[in-house]
This record gives sequence, C-alpha cells and structure tokens, in this order.
Amino acid sequence: MVAPSAPHFTLWHVGTQQLQLAFDGGCLVCDAGLLAVRALEKPLRVIADLAQRLPDPRSPKYIAHSAEALLTQAVYQILAGYPDFNDAHDLRHDPLFQILADVSPDADTPLASPSTLARFQYAFTRRQAELPPQERPVLLEVRAAQTGRIKILNDYLVELFLRTRRAVPTEIILDVDASDDPVHGHQTLSGYHGYYRQHQYLPLFVYDGATGFPLAAWLRPGTVHASLGAAPILDRIVTALRAAWPGVRIWVRSDNGLAVPGLYDYCEANGLPYVFGYATNPVLQRATAQALADLELYYHFYRHREPVVQRYESIGDYQAESWPRPRRIVAKIEVTPQGSQRRFVVTNHTGPPAEVYRDFYVQRGRVPEQPIGEMKNGLQADRLSACGFCANAFRLLVHTLAYAIVVLFREAVAAVPEVATATVSTLRQRLWKLAARVVTSPRRIWLHLSESWPYQALWVGVLRAVQTFVGQLSTG
Repeated sequence: MVAPSAPHFTLWHVGTQQLQLAFDGGCLVCDAGLLAVRALEKPLRVIADLAQRLPDPRSPKYIAHSAEALLTQAVYQILAGYPDFNDAHDLRHDPLFQILADVSPDADTPLASPSTLARFQYAFTRRQAELPPQERPVLLEVRAAQTGRIKILNDYLVELFLRTRRAVPTEIILDVDASDDPVHGHQTLSGYHGYYRQHQYLPLFVYDGATGFPLAAWLRPGTVHASLGAAPILDRIVTALRAAWPGVRIWVRSDNGLAVPGLYDYCEANGLPYVFGYATNPVLQRATAQALADLELYYHFYRHREPVVQRYESIGDYQAESWPRPRRIVAKIEVTPQGSQRRFVVTNHTGPPAEVYRDFYVQRGRVPEQPIGEMKNGLQADRLSACGFCANAFRLLVHTLAYAIVVLFREAVAAVPEVATATVSTLRQRLWKLAARVVTSPRRIWLHLSESWPYQALWVGVLRAVQTFVGQLSTG
C-alpha cells in the first residue's frame, strides 16, 4: 500500500527562488516555552499537592485520568491561551501538552477529552444525576463535596503563598475587590445588576498587596452587594496567616464598594489597620469646602507653575448615622486643568493624611486592578460558561490557580528585568509560544528548538533563574 503524500503547495517567487511548502516537517509543537513554567511548578508540587486534597467522587473503576492529570491539562491550556474545554479536543493529542502532563508522546495515550474535563468540573455525571430516588443521597453528597472543593482550593491558595515565601514578611496588605463577570447565557445564580447594567456574576478577590499573589477567589451571585461575605473570607485568610506568622502585621485595603460597617467592625475587633474608599456626601463636602476654595485660589495664581495641585485633609470626628462612634476620614482635594475633585477614605490608620491616601491607598491602583485585568484579559478567567454555579466557581478557581503560577514565575525570574514585571500576554508572546520539533527514542524525548528564535538567550536566563528559585525554596 502506498502511503499518502503530504500536501504540497507552490506559492510566489522570492527573487529567483520559488516558494514551496509541504506538511512534512516532522512532529512540531508551538508552546514549548511552557516547559520553563513546568520546571518551576512541578518540583514545587503546586498542582500535585492540590490534586491530592480534592475530593473526587468518580468511581475508581472508570478513572482513566487522575485528578492531577486533569488539573495539569486544564491549567496549562489556560496558560497557553486555550481556556475552553473544547480546545482539549485537539490539544489532547499535542505532544507538548502530553509532556507537560507527564505522558510520553509515544504512549499513544491522549489526554482527557472535553467531556471528561467538563465532568470533572461538575464532579458528577449525568448518570449519577439520574439515580433512582433511594440512591439520590449519594448525589447530595457529591454536591456537598463539590462545595467543599471550593473551600479547599481557596485555603490551598493561602497555603501556597505561605510556603513559597523566601523570607517571612513583616507586614502583609490584603487587597480586596469585587469584579463584574458578565454572562451570556442562563448560568445559575447569574442576574442583572443595575450598577453594571448587565447580567453577570460578582466574584470577590483577595490579593497580596506586595506581589499580587491571589489569596482568594469566591464566585457570588450577580446581584449581591460587593461586600457580601467579605468578612468571613478575610477571617479565613487572616487566621491562616497569623497561625503561620504570629508577628506579621496585616493591613486591609479596598474601594468604597466594601466600605460597610460590618467590615470596619471586623477589622477593628481583630486589630487590622484598614483603608477603604468612601463615597462623598453633603456633610463631607461641607467639611472640605474651605480647603477646596483655598486650593482653587492658589491654582488660579500658580497654575502656570503647577498644572496639578493636591491637598490632603483629615476629618477626625465624622460619624455616619449607622456608626456607633466617630471614625477618621481622609480627604484628597485636587485641582487640575479639567476641574476640581474631592475623594475620601475611611481608616483607622494614624499616619499623616498624605501618607494614608497617596502613599498607601493609591497603591491599590496596581493591586488588585492589575491582577484582575490580567486574569480576565490574559487568562480569560471571565469565561464562566457552565450552567451550574458550583462548576463555574470551580472553573474560576482553576484560572486563579493558573494566575498564582504566573505570579510565582515572575517572582522566580525577578532578576531578569525583561520579564520580571511582564504581563501574561507578554510572557506568552515572548517566552511560551516557542516552536519545537519533538523527537523520541526509547530512552529520551528531545525537543529541538529554533536556532533563529530571537528570545533564545532570554529564555535560557529565565530557565536558570527558575532552577535557582526552586533550589532556594527546597533548601530554605
């Protein structure tokens, strides 16, 4: 039998040379740069340790892909820019993704199919949902286990943060923020939010203010208040941090969406300094009216020298009707060529007003806005298209785990300035999208990389930095 020949095409001329192409270049992959990420994540057992803790209600008789293999496949698809389970239809045969999941390309064993990944996300199959009435308590246990997986994943993020620090910090800033997540179907517990004017979920995120490391990601119904559940979520994190590092000082920072008495009370009762954005009102406007008039007069005479002027004021005896006692308000008063504005924060921080607002609160423009933007734009964490709420909550946490690996990767390559602060999109473009030819033998798997790749030296430096980082954590 004659083997079919590879498709062959003749295109235009380049000078005197005719351009031809054929699909006969051997076994090629295009995401080989992710091996540097796997070289960091695998020895730290980021995915492996989590997989051991997740309850898996699947029958062992029918399991072809372990929880670790499924998590690894899902996380690296996300990092490579393939966030949908349907992408697994083709990628399950890709030699590079097989290698990442510790499967030999010669084994003729494809990775999990889209339906298998979806069943793992839901943690129960249609067959289980159709159990006879006398056996339906089993299904309820499966649902309870799935809810437990969300708690396990969130607790694991904090533990991963703790064990990957090379030194115990003296203080930690917890940046808390809610973010809209629009939906485009009939996902359970999604709803129309009047402020955002869309059907959505409203997840709550907590990040480390210094590194942007994700410490929590809780999916919530789309119509809830931004502060719903924030105090219990913070309490789980604070308890874990103080248990590991009793001497660490913990700060809490957020915008006015979470500025509610319940959070003030929680922070004050637990000795947590806090700064929350605070919405303006007529009382605060009257209290800062004279300061604004003085600043506008100053700007009128000196705007040629100072195009933007700012002033910070402390209002120490402000008490809203729902507060049992006065709290400190710090105001930022600003005049620019576009006009004047006043912004406020509520705080128990005792520092000077400029230090509270400019040096502390304004820094939240980097965290959490940047991590949330990277998760949405770089890792497509807002593609929550499952019908079930718990399935979407689990999917959100898988994306969050992928982002935690990205943050660890940036920490590992901090000595490489070209990528130390690179976004997910930049990392993918410069380091992870790397073509390679895969050649296997009974004893080795070779990946032959392009000699003309412009980022060759950069990638080598990154891999060495990753190996050094892993070595330091292993001996620390």
